[in-house]
Amino acid sequence: MIFNSFSFIIFLIVVYFAYRCLQHRKQNIMLLIASYVFYAWWDIRFLLLIIVSTVINYCCGILIADPQISKKKRITVSAWILLSCFLFVTVQWSEVQSLFRSYSTLKDWQRLFSWNGGWIILSVVSIVVIFLNFIHSRIMVFGQNTRRTIFLATGIVANLAVLGFFKYYNFFIDNMEWLIRAVHFDPSTFHLNILLPIGISFYTFKGISYCVDTYQGKNPPARQYVDFAVFIAFFPALLAGPIDRASNLLNQISADRKMSWDQSMRGLHLFFYGLFKKVVIADGVVRTVNSVFGSTGQSSWIDVVVATVLFTIQIYCDFSGYTDMARGTAKLFGIDLMINFKLPYFAKNAREFWSRWHISLSTWLRDYLYFPLGGNRRGTVKTYRNLIVTMALGGLWHGAAWNFVLWGLYHGIILCVYRAIGAIRFARQVHPTNPLSEVFKIALFFVLTCYGWLLFRAPSSDKIMSLTSTLIFDFGNIDFGATKPMASALFGLIVFICIEVIEYVSNGKCFYKKLPTPAWTALYASMIFCLMLGMGSESAQFIYFNF
Repeated sequence: MIFNSFSFIIFLIVVYFAYRCLQHRKQNIMLLIASYVFYAWWDIRFLLLIIVSTVINYCCGILIADPQISKKKRITVSAWILLSCFLFVTVQWSEVQSLFRSYSTLKDWQRLFSWNGGWIILSVVSIVVIFLNFIHSRIMVFGQNTRRTIFLATGIVANLAVLGFFKYYNFFIDNMEWLIRAVHFDPSTFHLNILLPIGISFYTFKGISYCVDTYQGKNPPARQYVDFAVFIAFFPALLAGPIDRASNLLNQISADRKMSWDQSMRGLHLFFYGLFKKVVIADGVVRTVNSVFGSTGQSSWIDVVVATVLFTIQIYCDFSGYTDMARGTAKLFGIDLMINFKLPYFAKNAREFWSRWHISLSTWLRDYLYFPLGGNRRGTVKTYRNLIVTMALGGLWHGAAWNFVLWGLYHGIILCVYRAIGAIRFARQVHPTNPLSEVFKIALFFVLTCYGWLLFRAPSSDKIMSLTSTLIFDFGNIDFGATKPMASALFGLIVFICIEVIEYVSNGKCFYKKLPTPAWTALYASMIFCLMLGMGSESAQFIYFNF
């Protein structure tokens, strides 16, 4: 179920009207059920991961702040994990539809529980749950500081272990083949058929930030399990963020919410504008991008330039489009998610770009990785080291492939270069502010950003070398052979650029609040026209669902 699908619209309408009929506490239960149904639409088995992650972070948060967790709560969350494991892993839901379609005997219904692996997982989970309950009282004898550190480490390690196994296990096995062969083992025997759960990078990072912030006293531990479960699994932000902190999102979930007319209208605008960016532009240029980056033949210089620029636009419209729709949906329920994009392609330097692009991730990396490494407090060389390490790990967060690491390193180096230039200019007191200089800075950094997205999109190191070689040695070749983008995308790009420029000139103020009524009405009419024109194109999955 994706935002730009008919099934989601029906789902949203049903959940919204049910939500409006309920009081606050029951609204949260409704949001939790809706979030689990939304996620189960992809694969019901992975609901167990979200529930386990929720329980671990919830318990760690309480134990970081309190001497112990009550027996009643331990029994409740233990039973909830075991029941979830039985329902979502042991029960074979793929068999349910076929059983209902036929006249099934008792023996047929036994197929629901026929997978031995499900019972093995249930047995292992049961042993782990019993063991954790057993050692709970033993850990409580430690001093307060030791106990707090133990449960902080438990929360961080558990989240990273889940993320590392599902996302990076096979990647590290592939890169350790030489060592495995050196000890006379076959690397293929260590490979596992692991499916990557959608959204795992986002909700595990959310859990880590909650544990760290609770440890540092930035937010109190959650007391209501349902509220915390909604915080982790809130369906608008579940699959691709933003990675909201507990101090923002959990506090809104725990408190009574008031839904205003202005908030709802702003939500509908965000959803519509995000839908326009995704369906018209991101999906409209995808075939041109794929025809170059997915080609095994030789592309011309103009092909590579056009495809790279279009991918630069595609990934922004795809990801910011999802974020806009997520924020718009949340506003309909009286909840404000954090802003994740602030016109990033108008950035004049690397630091400004990362204060505008994927803000929830860049601030997460800053607070939980860059600062703990030392930030800029330990000299210039270590500052550059910290920037490069942070950005390289940020690149790896995007996926288990070396092109993402290379993309992260590239941005780390750019951050260092711009920081060094800024230091030289500051020492010389050089501060040019004329309009042409500002435009040049924006254009230059946009070019640097585009090449970074080439590294990000290229499927292999060989393809990176090939495309880079074309840019250098085939310079000026305008023999265009790539697939042309959709007509709706070309027209939509004009509308999109107009809106972006208007909002930049007005310091980020929404275009319909800046322009006179006839002007913004014409822009909305143009977007509707583009949507109708582009509805026939095949919808692509949101890019960040893969991360």
